[in-house]
Amino acid sequence: MSTPAPPPAGAPAPAPAAPGPLRRSGRALSTRSVVLLCAVLLMLVVFAIGQLIRMPYVIFSPGPAQDTLGSSDGKPVVQIDGTRTYPTDGSLDFTTVSLYGGPDHPVSFWRWVRAKFDENSVIQPEEDVFGDKTGQEIQQESAAEMTGSQQAAEVVGVRATGAKVGEQVYIGSIGEGSPATGKLRAGDRLLQINGTDTPTLASVHAVMDKVTAGQPVRVTFSRDGKQSTVSVGTTRGEDGRALMGIVLAPRYTFPYTVKVNAGDVGGPSAGLMFSLAIYDKLTPGALTGGKEFAGTGTIDVDGSVGPIGGIQQKMVGARDSGVDYFLAPAANCGEVRGNVPDGLSVYKVSTFDDARSVVQKVAAGQTSGLPTC
Repeated sequence: MSTPAPPPAGAPAPAPAAPGPLRRSGRALSTRSVVLLCAVLLMLVVFAIGQLIRMPYVIFSPGPAQDTLGSSDGKPVVQIDGTRTYPTDGSLDFTTVSLYGGPDHPVSFWRWVRAKFDENSVIQPEEDVFGDKTGQEIQQESAAEMTGSQQAAEVVGVRATGAKVGEQVYIGSIGEGSPATGKLRAGDRLLQINGTDTPTLASVHAVMDKVTAGQPVRVTFSRDGKQSTVSVGTTRGEDGRALMGIVLAPRYTFPYTVKVNAGDVGGPSAGLMFSLAIYDKLTPGALTGGKEFAGTGTIDVDGSVGPIGGIQQKMVGARDSGVDYFLAPAANCGEVRGNVPDGLSVYKVSTFDDARSVVQKVAAGQTSGLPTC
């Protein structure tokens, strides 16, 4: 094999070879990598800034549904001890709203953007929702509402079975500067108003409904084992009723133990569904007939069902959980009309008896003529 001859002495050296395609591709790949890295870093910076920007809004979105006949955190949602209970079937879900915003949980710019493009989310100014309340005040208020809701549901559910629940009415607090200031105290037990016995919350309301705002009332109460009677003035409330400026705190005595374990949920809107679950567990046969229901609504000890917030989001949450039937407070019908998700049948109820009747008739397949919004 021959070898190339060396260049003659004094001849110029050969020019270096031109860069090949591989080197050019390498330089181009390096440039693209730098551009891509800069773009990623810019996106991260923009995202981080968006997360730090606080938007003064509150967002309401559909939340999960929880079966009151099932369990929460390993505990039965409705637990009854000391009496016979019966197997249940189907579901009686209480519905929730996922709330974003508030003093301790500000809404970021990006969450606000997502909500703007979500037809099932509602955005409201934070001030309109919470006013000047602190995060602690909001949490305490929500927890107190849930506690009151559970207690009312326990009373209604047990009484609906025919069992008796003892009741005594006490004063929970006195409004500052109210007519009752200096005359009544928190912890006093109400015995009579204007000579009429007031053993229950309903009886107190019945007597006060007959009082004209501005007229004084004679209040007989027990304090430290002693009975006294005082005259207390009244003022006119927003609804026109006569008010003494006291907050009532009834105490109940149950024939057995009933406990509601709601988990990390606040507010009063699950009361109706709790009362139905309690009744279902205390009575023979499955109230639902094996069908799946969801609903919402406050419950008072007299069995009346009150309106709630976020009804549209709760209907969407119910449908997303696979429920076919929904119980809505009659007072929320204006928000229900035109917003019912496809495939969901919504029935309006005003009382516990209404709700129980609807569930029983749907379970039996007798849906014709049931009240809707």
